[in-house]
Amino acid sequence: MLSARQKKILQWIVEEYVRTAEPVGSKTLSNLDDFTYSSATIRNEMAALEEMGLIQKTHTSSGRIPSEAGYKVYVEYILEQNKENELDEDFPMIDSIFERNLISREQAIKESMSLVADLTNYASVVLGDTAHTSKIKKLQIVNLGNNLAVLLMVTDKGYVETKKILIPDDISTKDLEKVINLLSDLLYDCPISDIDRTLRSKFAQEGIRKQIEYNEELVGILVRAFASMAKDQYYMKGQENFLDQPEFQDVDKVKSLFEAMDDENIMQVVDVNNRGITVKIGKDNEIKAMEDCTVITVPYESESGDRGAIAVIGPKRMDYRKVIPLLDYIATYIGKMK
Repeated sequence: MLSARQKKILQWIVEEYVRTAEPVGSKTLSNLDDFTYSSATIRNEMAALEEMGLIQKTHTSSGRIPSEAGYKVYVEYILEQNKENELDEDFPMIDSIFERNLISREQAIKESMSLVADLTNYASVVLGDTAHTSKIKKLQIVNLGNNLAVLLMVTDKGYVETKKILIPDDISTKDLEKVINLLSDLLYDCPISDIDRTLRSKFAQEGIRKQIEYNEELVGILVRAFASMAKDQYYMKGQENFLDQPEFQDVDKVKSLFEAMDDENIMQVVDVNNRGITVKIGKDNEIKAMEDCTVITVPYESESGDRGAIAVIGPKRMDYRKVIPLLDYIATYIGKMK
């Protein structure tokens, strides 16, 4: 159990590290304005926090940085503070977007989250209801001739998603229909966000493998089309902001991160099913390339019943105090729109 003083010192360590990206020492804390504890007290409490696994040493400095556990305790602490104080912050720039008369809900959400990416210097995500909760009920193909076809995906919500695809010369209409019927059976009741994972699992089964081995080229075309259809269900802005973060200066690291964020796998870490704020820090994110990231998700539900989520993706060294109320503010606006 952390004492009030330990919570305060942990808070200052996190917020100073967020601000400077430099390890924080006791001398740094003692020189901060309004910080009244002595250097000896700070050193003792930092030693206790380190023993509890909430802060850790770096190889290059005598200072300390927050651990993943420390960030989690910090987030719980500020969420408690926000609840107790019932913070009622105003964001006039967000107001100006949602209060325009001639703007659709979808456009307002996209514009506001684009603004969030600019204000925070992180990446922002909008995940619509269709992407995360719609399930496939039927797949069909319409041959348009001249090697063109339209793939139709019918969902449980009554939506029909379409994608135009190019069919190789050596694939017959019969083969096309056979593969579509197979995939329609395999993906029945599969959420759109789980298409890729479901197919990988099904294809690993020997019986299914034999059914597709003579049509691998066609299956590949269709799987890529599914991936594209899933991507169409979310909007992302500000991926390039990671290039400004000290933690992501390694080229290979950034490349892996961008590949993960450019794939429908991003929908695995944006949690739309929770009813409140979700904060996934480091290894809480299932994607290895995002183990140095934090994903903050706030779900929304409009007056018409449409559900989705907005999220911010940034480094673990994220300005949580800024991001959380900003997302909450936007989600509240969305909830009032029809």
